Amino acid sequence: MNNPLISYQPRLHRFALLTAGFTFVLLLAGALVTSTGSSLAVPDWPLSFGKFFPEMKGGVLFEHGHRMIAGTVALLTLGLAIYTQIVEKRPWVKKLAWCALGAVLLQAVLGGVTVLLHLPTEVSVAHAGLAQIFFCLIISLSLVTSKNWIEDGDRRIKSTIGSVQTAALVTTVIIYFQIIVGAVTRHSGFGLAIPDWPLSFGQLLPTEWSWAILLQFSHTRVGAFIVLVLVNWLSFKVCTRYADEKTLFWPAASAALLVWLQCFLGILVIATEKSIVPTSVHVITGAALLASMLVLTLNSFRLFQKEQVS
Repeated sequence: MNNPLISYQPRLHRFALLTAGFTFVLLLAGALVTSTGSSLAVPDWPLSFGKFFPEMKGGVLFEHGHRMIAGTVALLTLGLAIYTQIVEKRPWVKKLAWCALGAVLLQAVLGGVTVLLHLPTEVSVAHAGLAQIFFCLIISLSLVTSKNWIEDGDRRIKSTIGSVQTAALVTTVIIYFQIIVGAVTRHSGFGLAIPDWPLSFGQLLPTEWSWAILLQFSHTRVGAFIVLVLVNWLSFKVCTRYADEKTLFWPAASAALLVWLQCFLGILVIATEKSIVPTSVHVITGAALLASMLVLTLNSFRLFQKEQVS
């Protein structure tokens, strides 16, 4: 039976959803900063030209706008962490909220270091990778504070397609790794190392290899193909075998749609020579795909495991 001390807190859940929504907007703002080449439009940090509110024009609009959204997300995360400690009864959820707060503070520091050190690739990639981890933490908080998770917590179903949990977890990890490879490619300036698609310099495989070509080929061909196959295979199995389990069906169906959109956007990035819109949307679609698969993973562990999570 469910623990009677653990009850659904609608305000906490809505607070988590609000924070998740602002975080998604923040990811888009960060993508636009890089896509428009505005990362060093403001040379100082934490102020902007020594001011809290500089003149918002040109690249400053994107860079300082990103900082303002980031500050809003940080405040929301602080409020979410404190509110979670007050109303939440599950200790592991309280720790999850503190982890989210720690992640957003570290993210702010990495953002500042990125600017002050003039965009070193390693720091920029770490900043991008941590952004995805923070987003996943907020998505997890939104999920575990939801009504379905809490009030349906002790219901279990029998798996008929092997270990759904393992397949979903592995796919989630691979998607994150693909995002990191994409971030390295993007921040290294190698996005057009191979200027055509689906061929490579008009051939199936490049005749000459360099680090830039290998990295771009790994992301746009090998990694994209692996993710496409894994997501579609798992989504098809889940959606056909567990169509009535909405907590499994919807994240699986969403992932299947998003992975095709993501591949299409990747092609557009190359075809338009890294045009701002497809490049930026490509970044946030990857985050949405990762979040969908994470939700599928967490729900599968809740539904199929033998011991109660709550």
